[in-house]
Amino acid sequence: MTGTPDHGTAAISFDDSGEVATITLDRAAKLNALTPAMLRDLERVAREADDSPARLVLVRTAGTRVFCVGADITMFGALGGVEMWRDWISVGHRAFSALEAIRCPTIAVIDGLAFGGGLELALACDFRIMADGARLALPETGLGTVPGWGGTGRLPALVGPSRAKEMILARREVAADAALAWGLVNEVAAPSALPECVQRWSTRIRGGAPVAVALAKQLVTATLEGAPASVVEALAGGLSVGTDDLAEGVAAFGEKRTPEFSGR
Repeated sequence: MTGTPDHGTAAISFDDSGEVATITLDRAAKLNALTPAMLRDLERVAREADDSPARLVLVRTAGTRVFCVGADITMFGALGGVEMWRDWISVGHRAFSALEAIRCPTIAVIDGLAFGGGLELALACDFRIMADGARLALPETGLGTVPGWGGTGRLPALVGPSRAKEMILARREVAADAALAWGLVNEVAAPSALPECVQRWSTRIRGGAPVAVALAKQLVTATLEGAPASVVEALAGGLSVGTDDLAEGVAAFGEKRTPEFSGR
C-alpha cells in the first residue's frame, strides 16, 4: 500500500507481502527530503508493520545517490515556534518512535548520503547497513538549529558523547570506515554487494524464533532504560516456555535438523 503523496511528490510505501517487509521513502526528485505528510505516513506504516506477521522490516529510500537528506528545509524554514513544535518536531518524534517500537528487527539500508533527519531515521532502526561511499552527518547547527528527531539521544547511545558532539557541534561528516569503527553502522558493503549483504542479514535474523527475537529486542530496550535484567529476563523466559517455537527448537536440536519456527 502507498501513503498519501504530498503535492504529488512525496510518498511512503509499505510492502508486507512476505516475511521481510519493506518501508520505502519515495521522493527521489527531492533527495527523499522529509515533509510532515511523509512523517505522518511513516508513523502509520510503522504501526502497520508492527501489526504484520513480518519477521524483519527493511527501511529503504528511492534513488541511488542519497538515502535521505533529512527535513525539507523549504517547508520548515517559514514555520513559527508553535508550528515547529506541533507540526514538525512532534510529528517526527512520533514517527521515529513508532519505527523504533516495531516488534521485529529493523534494518536501515543506507545506500547514499544520510544527513540530518535522514541519519536520525536510520538511528531509529535496530541495524544499519551502509554502502561504501555513503556519508553520515548531523549538520543542523550549521543552519542555525539543532537535531530535532532523536539525534541527540540515539547517536550518543551508539557512539558515545564525545563522538556525538563531534558530529553535532563540529558537523563532521562520517565516511563508511569511521562509521563502522565507531559502531554507528553494523556492516559496510560495496554498492554492488549491498543486496547480497542485506540478504545475508535477512537470512540470519529470520533463522531465529520470531517471538524470542521480538522478546529479546524488548529486553535490550528495557534494560537500557533501567529495568533490572534479572526481572525482565525471567518474565520473558517464562513467556517463551509456552510457545510452540521453543518446543520446535528443542525438538530440532535433538533431531539435529534446522528448526521450522511458526511464530507461535
